[in-house]
Amino acid sequence: MPHIALPENQPGIRGAMAFRPETAKPLNDLVEVLLRGQNSLSPGERELIATYVSYLNDCHYCQSIHGAIAAAHLDGDEELVLRVKADFQYADISEKLKALLVIASKVQRDGKLVTAEDVGKARSLGATDIEIHDAVLIAAAFCMYNRYVDGLATVQPRDEAMYRERGKMVARDGYVRISKTYLPAEPVER
Repeated sequence: MPHIALPENQPGIRGAMAFRPETAKPLNDLVEVLLRGQNSLSPGERELIATYVSYLNDCHYCQSIHGAIAAAHLDGDEELVLRVKADFQYADISEKLKALLVIASKVQRDGKLVTAEDVGKARSLGATDIEIHDAVLIAAAFCMYNRYVDGLATVQPRDEAMYRERGKMVARDGYVRISKTYLPAEPVER
């Protein structure tokens, strides 16, 4: 049960964002840029980073929805998402993405754990400065998003079909456009 009165029909971050839409806009704008904006990493790869960090943070809603969005971007490959969460070193992803996931996992624990060697290895595997920057920022942002979702004890359904369908919609329409379907036009009275 949520710690505050969140809309009952909006699970996870959607309920928190509907509760306070004036903070939802910049949060949605940020995730839109990080996960869908211009980048040499595909949206599916960036969603895998978000999913993995959310998995490490044990945020059921975020790892489920972003895993579903990743799968939607990756031709429905839900098994790949599960393999990345279980042990990305053995998943069928590029060595560059593996190096970026190492960096992201260190940011998830403590940003100071990222070393020059970690960055050097990612670069040696073809990672650009923007890819390294965005892997760090995705990891840092998802620590915040995960704590937002869990800190308010938002509703986090276990219905995989719901995440799968929502994931397809977000993959198709994006975060900013899809957020208009659950945010009120005017701030709600509290």
